Amino acid sequence: MSSKQRGWRFWFRAWLPVVIGIVVIAIESTTYLGSDYTSGPLRRIYETLFGVVSDARWETIHHAIRKSGHFIGYGLLGLAWLRAWWMTLPRARYLVDVLLALLGTALIACTDEFHQSFLPNRTSSVRDVLLDCSGALVMTCMAYWILRRKAPGRLRRAA
Repeated sequence: MSSKQRGWRFWFRAWLPVVIGIVVIAIESTTYLGSDYTSGPLRRIYETLFGVVSDARWETIHHAIRKSGHFIGYGLLGLAWLRAWWMTLPRARYLVDVLLALLGTALIACTDEFHQSFLPNRTSSVRDVLLDCSGALVMTCMAYWILRRKAPGRLRRAA
């Protein structure tokens, strides 16, 4: 399908998940979703499921939950970018789509951390950007592995 034949519905379907992912990250990157605000509600949920923990133990668990959120959230954003490029550039090699997806994810991760540096209860960290990009890299590699098993023809056509 040439770009002239692609209507607004195609572009909407291709890029809406990326836009939604960026909006979710922008919402999560506010003062109200800093660790000082999320600790209480997450602790109640955790303790309901797994039992009471000490304050020191909770700090470690809370940190792990938040960092897992970075990894998974940006991994999903990386997949959204990959899907959008995969649809937009059907003749491109998979590696090109992955690199563009990782570039988009890294750009959003850097922008997010820069924004957080201006918030009083948030911190900015290069480690978080690396964690975010790692999530996207792992999930795009998983997508490649799944596609090799389920749809090898599409990967061959793009090669």
